[in-house]
Amino acid sequence: MTTRSHPGSKRPLAIAVQCLALTGSLALAAAAQAKPVNWEDIANDHLSTENVLQYGMGTSAQRWSPLAQVNEDNVFKLTPAWSFSFGDEKQRGQESQAIVHDGVIYVTGSYSRVFALDARTGKRLWSYAHRLPDDIRPCCDVVNRGAAIYGDKIYFGTLDARVVALNKDTGKVVWNKKFGDHGAGYTMTGAPTLVKDAKTGKVLLVHGSSGDEFGIVGKLFARDPDTGEEVWMRPFVEGHMGRLNGKDSTPTGDIKAPSWPDDPNHPTGKKEAWSQGGGAPWQSASFDPETNTIIVGAGNPAPWNGWERTSDGGDPKDYDSLYTSGQVGVDPSTGEVKWFYQHTPNDAWDFSGNNELVLFDYKDKNGKTVKATAHADRNGFFYVVDRKDGKLQNAFPFVDGITWASHIDLKTGRPVENEGQRPPKPEPGEKHGKSVEVSPPFLGGKNWNPMAYSQDTGLFYVPANHWKEDYWTEEVSYKKGSAYLGQGFRIKRMYDDHVGILRAMDPTTGKVAWEHKEKLPLWAGVLATKGNLVFTGTSDGYFKAFNAKTGDELWKFQTGSGVISPPITWEQDGEQYIGVTVGYGGAVPLWGGDMAVLTKPVAQGGSFWVFKLPDWEKKTAKR
Repeated sequence: MTTRSHPGSKRPLAIAVQCLALTGSLALAAAAQAKPVNWEDIANDHLSTENVLQYGMGTSAQRWSPLAQVNEDNVFKLTPAWSFSFGDEKQRGQESQAIVHDGVIYVTGSYSRVFALDARTGKRLWSYAHRLPDDIRPCCDVVNRGAAIYGDKIYFGTLDARVVALNKDTGKVVWNKKFGDHGAGYTMTGAPTLVKDAKTGKVLLVHGSSGDEFGIVGKLFARDPDTGEEVWMRPFVEGHMGRLNGKDSTPTGDIKAPSWPDDPNHPTGKKEAWSQGGGAPWQSASFDPETNTIIVGAGNPAPWNGWERTSDGGDPKDYDSLYTSGQVGVDPSTGEVKWFYQHTPNDAWDFSGNNELVLFDYKDKNGKTVKATAHADRNGFFYVVDRKDGKLQNAFPFVDGITWASHIDLKTGRPVENEGQRPPKPEPGEKHGKSVEVSPPFLGGKNWNPMAYSQDTGLFYVPANHWKEDYWTEEVSYKKGSAYLGQGFRIKRMYDDHVGILRAMDPTTGKVAWEHKEKLPLWAGVLATKGNLVFTGTSDGYFKAFNAKTGDELWKFQTGSGVISPPITWEQDGEQYIGVTVGYGGAVPLWGGDMAVLTKPVAQGGSFWVFKLPDWEKKTAKR
């Protein structure tokens, strides 16, 4: 075969080589122009309007934006700017909060994927799909909640218990670190966090692990963001040994683990529960630079069945199972525990403690400023804790019908439990214990989906649910890679007219300023803006905006699949954009009992939607 070309013209191969060279040089030029992210950028993330660099939109995780171009007066004009499909058959469980830097959106997808998109057009710049083994053990769907950014790298966790660093401009792998045995249940779904240790001046990449339902020991890690090398590791089950610079450091709490009835040092003690004790910090951490403290939630103890965590026949209520189902203040220099507050001592309901810790300041009744954390727990109570020392300041219900406890004693910080709400152990000869009805269920008054705090109204906007559950105990023994629960359950309706309830809560009084009901469970995060707006999504596919002061629904848009992710907002070329990940899945359709049946008609999906005011509106929009 003879290939002819016009005299004087270049051959096709030569043209192709030239085009490739030109494309490569343009890509290198673009990469050279892209700005690296420094710590000052991250520290000011809550003030910046052009970028969104942290999960939570700032180290305080308030999910508050000072942008007001889109506001209560014009939000009804909000229209789609573009949408991007994640593609292929992996269309479920999209819980990611995107981050934005220098005109590029980085959003993770289910099955451990990352996409880099042009923020103006939605064009895909690059994508990365992590190669997953067949024996991963995700408890609550194949989700990923987001990435972190620093320097020239993007960081995210994978379902096979790895942390991966990618070049933010090309998507190429820079480093890949394994932190646990995925076959035993270790995995990672939460977004990593960047912190700067005030003592050493070093920036650290902080991340946790998932896997309580498979009997892992929860661990928090700090890494060098440039190399991925571990700086320290802190386990959250009392008596387990930490690491610092590759060597054993100190045990967490007491080496004899007195809060666990199975003393690991006793020659006849049952070691199983302590050795597979849970406590995983699987949600993203917050960071308080004033006190130089990482603040993160610790997961439920394993197994769920509290009777199976005793070896002496005693009452599980006599043992707290530290450091699980609470919030932990950690020293970034060493990984040592600075303070701990436990929301649910000896948790027998899988209430866990992983929901986000929002840092905010308020005036107490004496006019003194309290620097606090706010936490809406799965157990149905909203906690305000002094973030300097972990002392409880206030606690009140944020959902209806709590049955497991009457209230939280503000003097002791402990719940006052109602009798008969801990599932009893099986009678002799029986395989199952007697069923008890408890509210909230283990999916929680609120789950991982983060609330927002408005600096204008002083209110927290809490995406909550009203439901209840039947629990019963079962015998259980640990087997690597198998569910380690020891309890059966069925989630049920509480009300006929709604399950989801978005509530605006006053953290100083515990009063509900307003509420909005949804027929299906609320599993999306919330965004608050200076435009007097609150944004969230619904399981039946709507992305909605509310008046932050009154709760009036002002706008909605049908995205085509359930929204179970936190929205973000940023400024691009003088315009305000709002973005949200779309695609139904998560824990509700897998574990939700009657709720799984209720949401079965919801279509799955995988996409990222961006909204803005129409071009003809921007001249008149308020700033």
